[in-house]
Amino acid sequence: AVDLVTETDQKVEKMIISTLREKFPTHVFIGEESAAAGEKVVLTDNPTWIIDPVDGTTNFVHGFPFVAVSIALSVNKEVVVGVVYNAILDQMFTGRLGKGAFMNGKPIRVSGQEDLSQSLLISEFGSSRDKEKMDLVFSNLGSFLNEKNSAHGVRSMGSAALNMSHVACGGGDAYFEFGIHCWDVAAGYLVVKEAGGVILDTAGGPFDMMSRRVLCASSEKLARTIVEGLTQMDLPRD
Repeated sequence: AVDLVTETDQKVEKMIISTLREKFPTHVFIGEESAAAGEKVVLTDNPTWIIDPVDGTTNFVHGFPFVAVSIALSVNKEVVVGVVYNAILDQMFTGRLGKGAFMNGKPIRVSGQEDLSQSLLISEFGSSRDKEKMDLVFSNLGSFLNEKNSAHGVRSMGSAALNMSHVACGGGDAYFEFGIHCWDVAAGYLVVKEAGGVILDTAGGPFDMMSRRVLCASSEKLARTIVEGLTQMDLPRD
């Protein structure tokens, strides 16, 4: 596997949690690095901050500028605030439930694209190098890159939070991935939703933040087209 954890991830998470805990001492926290250290991930109805301190750690290590801090607040198991910040490019994506989505304070909307052939898809290869999993990744990409059924292109930025944010602002038209965690997608989920996008489970059912599967798209029609082309992967829940 190639899942890196840097000292920076751990320091950033500690800084975020300590700052928020001062203001909200009764709130609960779910953080990537806390989970990696053995803390149990349990999403309850209590106000819960879901944090990925450095989404795109491999990018960060290589100096590839698609790196984000992802912070979401969930109340009654519903995300009400989402922030995704790429400090390198100074792009701040925000969403508040019922209040819209923004990049650096300016409203953003999904592209509305419905036609796969005109769509820029985003997906990832993941950190596992298990042959069966990699075969499924390549098979799913191949479903949308062939002579009979082809997207306009496919991109892989290495950050789930930024992948979702770029669908929200219309740069990408859809994003799907298996194997992500709740801290990767919680904030991006709300940004996409508030930008008018569609978010589903990869099998087409309702999105489940703890299922480790995500599909977001600029339109219901495009989302359904992608669902039809995907071979599903079942994963242990967060």
